[in-house]
Amino acid sequence: MLIDTHSHITDSAFDGEREEIIELAKQMGVEKIITSGYNLPSSFDAFSLAEKYENVYCSVGFYPENILELNDETFDKLFHLAQNKKVVAIGEIGLQYTEGCADREKQRKGFIRQLNLAHQINKPIVIHCRDAYGDMIELLKKHKNLLSCGGTFHCYAGSGEIGKEVIKLGFHISVGGVSTFKNAEKLRETLKEIPLERLLLETDCPYLTPHPFRGKRNSPAFIPTIAENLAKIKGVSVDEISKITSENARRLFKI
Repeated sequence: MLIDTHSHITDSAFDGEREEIIELAKQMGVEKIITSGYNLPSSFDAFSLAEKYENVYCSVGFYPENILELNDETFDKLFHLAQNKKVVAIGEIGLQYTEGCADREKQRKGFIRQLNLAHQINKPIVIHCRDAYGDMIELLKKHKNLLSCGGTFHCYAGSGEIGKEVIKLGFHISVGGVSTFKNAEKLRETLKEIPLERLLLETDCPYLTPHPFRGKRNSPAFIPTIAENLAKIKGVSVDEISKITSENARRLFKI
């Protein structure tokens, strides 16, 4: 059985179809789904969905693009929400240095504040990192005392060298649809170097639909396609990918 460790099934793209989407995933061998928040409203939506379905869990937090919404009032609400059993991680949180994003220093402060939260309640973190790997690794090394529960770099797109630093820090790397893209050869080479015991599977749906289904809405039902592709990259069986990545997810997220 497989686990989708990062999705957005609360997205409006799934309005009116969530039950069917969850059931289809189950039929495709996806036993558990973690759906992620990116600000306070989406985090509450993710939690509500996780409460409704036994095989759905959630992560909660403020994404870099929404970090300016994090203040004392919203942090207090996040703190209380995060302590629920169906909340298995703080995320997605992180840094994004693309044009139009929030001030970098404010992103860093918001990220560290959420690192502290994860440490305080003993839950892992789900990291979003885009064009900011240098600063991210530096921050994590500086605050290594807050990383006792580990975490994962979702939708990883860094180099092999950065991947080694990520592993040294005790993190997992999450593999999604991008690994199937024709122009993702560098990522595939990087994944060859990452120990299978540090890999997870994700869809990030409704985005980043794997090949050969690009152009369609992504969903947890495409996890088997991502698993099959990872099996080819690693030169092992799909059964081994399923077994080990699922064990990794259960151990990390305590599900």
